Amino acid sequence: MNGPLLELRDLTKRFGDFAAVDRLSLEVASGEFLTLLGASGSGKTTTLRMIAGFEVPTAGDILMGGAPITPLPPYKRDINTVFQHYALFPHMSVRHNVEYGLRMKGVAAGERASRVDGALEMVQLTHLAARAPRQLSGGQQQRVALARALVNRPRVLLLDEPLGALDLKLRKEMQLELKHLQTGLGITFVYVTHDQEEALTMSDRIVLMRQGGVAQIGTPRDLYDRPASRYVADFIGETNLLPGTVVESAQGLVTLRVGDTSLRGLSDSALAVGTEAWLTVRPEVIDLLDGGLPPAGWNAVSGTVLDTVYAGSTVRVHVELAGGRRLVANLPPGAAPPTGAPATLSWPVEQGRCLGE
Repeated sequence: MNGPLLELRDLTKRFGDFAAVDRLSLEVASGEFLTLLGASGSGKTTTLRMIAGFEVPTAGDILMGGAPITPLPPYKRDINTVFQHYALFPHMSVRHNVEYGLRMKGVAAGERASRVDGALEMVQLTHLAARAPRQLSGGQQQRVALARALVNRPRVLLLDEPLGALDLKLRKEMQLELKHLQTGLGITFVYVTHDQEEALTMSDRIVLMRQGGVAQIGTPRDLYDRPASRYVADFIGETNLLPGTVVESAQGLVTLRVGDTSLRGLSDSALAVGTEAWLTVRPEVIDLLDGGLPPAGWNAVSGTVLDTVYAGSTVRVHVELAGGRRLVANLPPGAAPPTGAPATLSWPVEQGRCLGE
């Protein structure tokens, strides 16, 4: 099939004067794992509900395979949804929960049995088919909810914070399981989460939403390594943000005056000399400079160690720079200077990015 499997065109949803989603346009390829990421109130769940047919758009259109599906009710869309709260029938076995939708559609008994067997095998629950939901762990109940959706063989599976009720360890395990399942089946997943680590782990592409619109769309590496704005840099992962004034900008390399120091970084946009900008640098790319000058092509700043936090494989070192600005570096445990000691931190110019608002 040519073109995207799923397309949103200027999709808008208003509740009174409030625009929960504002002229959102995006395309989802067949077999893609696309994540709608954002803080509460960014519009991601409202967008998912419009795709599913649970909310009627105020304006715009939704197409699947090039054909509009906006007027269709949920049961006529080739789409299924998995929610955070699994809504399993407590009086039914795992098998009967998975079978329920097929039974309501009037699918013949023989085909029902075959498809349920296949769905249970996909999520590795065949051996628990006779159990009731209350006899399962949270992760197993989530798999039942997945099987119930997958047994209908949808072209698109929508997942609304499906791992939010699980503890941290199980959530991380289920992230990998979900990604492997999606890759193996080749079904298009549209996944909603507020957890940026979850989005980075699982997605082919991420749509970072803000105030009903798009802050940036790209691969996890795009958003992490090449954020389009200060908001994106601050939302995705952990970073340092140093405010300054542009003193030079040419061929994608920008020099900022940050206090009494000149720092350089890359930029994808034209930042005018004299304007305010931000330098973002990730803690993991920063090294401790042990005397002498920094290597050619590196930035360097000096300050005093305020605090060190042991985090297992790294020590988080908080350094106060001149003017009260702070920088955090993740250093090997043996390399961390003590609290109160002077420290010079350094990083390659290409590892920092200069951003406008």
